[in-house]
Amino acid sequence: MRPASIRLRAGVVSLVILGLFLGAWQLAVGGSVATQQMDPEYAKLMGVSATQGKSAMPGPLDVGRTIWGHLRDPFYDRGSNDKGIGIQLAHSIARVALGFSLAVLVAIPVGFLIGMSPLMSRALDPFIQILKPVSPLAWMPLALYTIKDSGISAIFVIFICSLWPMLINTAFGVAGVRREWLNVARTLEVGPLRRAFTVILPAAAPTILTGMRISIGIAWLVIVAAEMLVGGTGIGYFVWNEWNNLSITNVITSILTIGLVGMVLDQLLAWAQRLVTFPE
Repeated sequence: MRPASIRLRAGVVSLVILGLFLGAWQLAVGGSVATQQMDPEYAKLMGVSATQGKSAMPGPLDVGRTIWGHLRDPFYDRGSNDKGIGIQLAHSIARVALGFSLAVLVAIPVGFLIGMSPLMSRALDPFIQILKPVSPLAWMPLALYTIKDSGISAIFVIFICSLWPMLINTAFGVAGVRREWLNVARTLEVGPLRRAFTVILPAAAPTILTGMRISIGIAWLVIVAAEMLVGGTGIGYFVWNEWNNLSITNVITSILTIGLVGMVLDQLLAWAQRLVTFPE
């Protein structure tokens, strides 16, 4: 079967599953809707229409209306506790980008060192094995105490959680480069630095990008939890603030937004991975 045919059929199946899910969701919440009129200010806070009534759980139509409302004005700013979802996402993405970039600057050189040197691999392995299982959020109190800035503390947590997958995958990819290629480079008297850039890096690039894909997924997951803890701005804080306002519709909207942004970040790195992968 051709790949294009598989993609088309998979897309149709996905749309059918989505339709069934939305239909079941609407049926599940349809019976709990009351007919009372909502206060306009309360309805605005909840992100729903004042005439639709209250529901134990909003349906897909309610969420769709709320999403459309956010898309019409995503960057409004009416004070510290009332900012558009676009502003909140921008803060979160900026923190993830900065923390992730710092992790790249540390993980890839150290991963090369570990992969190319059995001595450094054995020497650093105990530290990696001890620090790797520690939850990134466990670092948050220490970061807040020492840095005394919630935004920078969140970036530090992103750096920590992004570091280990990239470091381990880089070391694994470097150590797994075929010996024949390295022997040819030595025969041609290629120096260590040039060998690292012209032989080892291209060969290990797909594995390194795999580690980066894992790291960006973890980083995006952790930033939401970190922003719930430190508050201020960000999509995590937006979710928590909307929960405090009892706006379940906005909470669901935020969950969908978080998932879509996470998918986009993953697909960007997947595209970069395909660019550096040699066809078999």
